[in-house]
Amino acid sequence: MPVVPVLDSTVHYEQSGSAPFVFLHGNPGSSHAWRNVLPQLGGLAPDLIGMGRSGKPDVEYSFADHARYLDAWFDALELDRVVLVGHDWGGALAFDWAARNPSRVAGIAFFEMIVKPMYGSELPVPAQERVRRFRATEALEDDGFVRQAYTRGVLTPVSDEDLTAYLAPFPDAASRRPVLAWARQMPFDGEPAALVPRIEAYDAWLATSDVPKLLMTFEGSPTLLIGSQLQAWCSANVAALDVVALGEAGHHAMEDRPKEIAAAVAAWADQHDLA
Repeated sequence: MPVVPVLDSTVHYEQSGSAPFVFLHGNPGSSHAWRNVLPQLGGLAPDLIGMGRSGKPDVEYSFADHARYLDAWFDALELDRVVLVGHDWGGALAFDWAARNPSRVAGIAFFEMIVKPMYGSELPVPAQERVRRFRATEALEDDGFVRQAYTRGVLTPVSDEDLTAYLAPFPDAASRRPVLAWARQMPFDGEPAALVPRIEAYDAWLATSDVPKLLMTFEGSPTLLIGSQLQAWCSANVAALDVVALGEAGHHAMEDRPKEIAAAVAAWADQHDLA
């Protein structure tokens, strides 16, 4: 279980082999989300700061905070020419890091993530209501949000053992601050004001970069974030993009389709001589 000092804290990561892949998880996950993908491809899977077994410094856990600690982790390990694989907020952080470090990125694979700021009907009504509710919430007093992610945000609920692993980093309201902070930051109708321009900046890079990119899409669940509308947007606005449909899954698709995700990334990487 490698751990490296990063700024005023520590980042834990999982490692398998020496492949160039870096797997970035989302909310409310950890590197545990990649347990059935990482061994098939090899690479590194860090826990974002405040999550998993990484440290919990006294910060706001804004997108910028996560990016600072992730930058320091990349630099501490001297990572270069990596192939990023991102889900949820991990995908957004992957895009952000790539846009600011283009010479260090060989490719990006992504799924079920924040690809652009949302406006009006682009975000389903239930999701709009959740965003507004979380922005008005002071603390997560129970583990319901984390628990539901892996019982309702998947087609097949995870095992009790895996659910325990996801819940372990968040035993109380204080420890769940990073989870709530992420939930509050969904870019919707121009907010958060500091984050939207950052997403627009990586969108501008995505539109012109010749770095190979892979969008993995899914169907069959109301929890999916990237539906037909956002798939079309990606095809029209992301350069050097391949798109592959991988069947039915929930938002946390690596729980439902780990073999398909690993196979798709491997085939795409081989096609572009990335691995």
